[in-house]
Amino acid sequence: MRGLTLIFCLLASASTAQISVKTTDGAGVVLRSLDRISGQVLDFEVKNGQNFERGKIRVEVRECRYPKGAIDRDAFAFLTIHDRNNERPAFDGWMMASSPALSALEHPRYDVWVLRCLAPT
Repeated sequence: MRGLTLIFCLLASASTAQISVKTTDGAGVVLRSLDRISGQVLDFEVKNGQNFERGKIRVEVRECRYPKGAIDRDAFAFLTIHDRNNERPAFDGWMMASSPALSALEHPRYDVWVLRCLAPT
């Protein structure tokens, strides 16, 4: 019983730990999209506050961030992805380049993932 209590306490303290990483805001994001039906892969650049349309989806980019001094590593972007056939967004949240499956778009035809941020202007 004491072992279970100790494990619970360790897990509880680990879940409240905060990780602090200094980030820089990018000017936008480089995204890759896969059309699962045609097999066509498309890379596109979208600036913050703008959107991009491909087929039935529209990708809106709110912001892109990356670790300070490392624009080619661990970019993460806040995206809202709409399907023309649905009122609710198909995706609304942060997507990370280093872990695309952690927070992924669930769409029957398209995959979209973050490659990197655009350098600030």
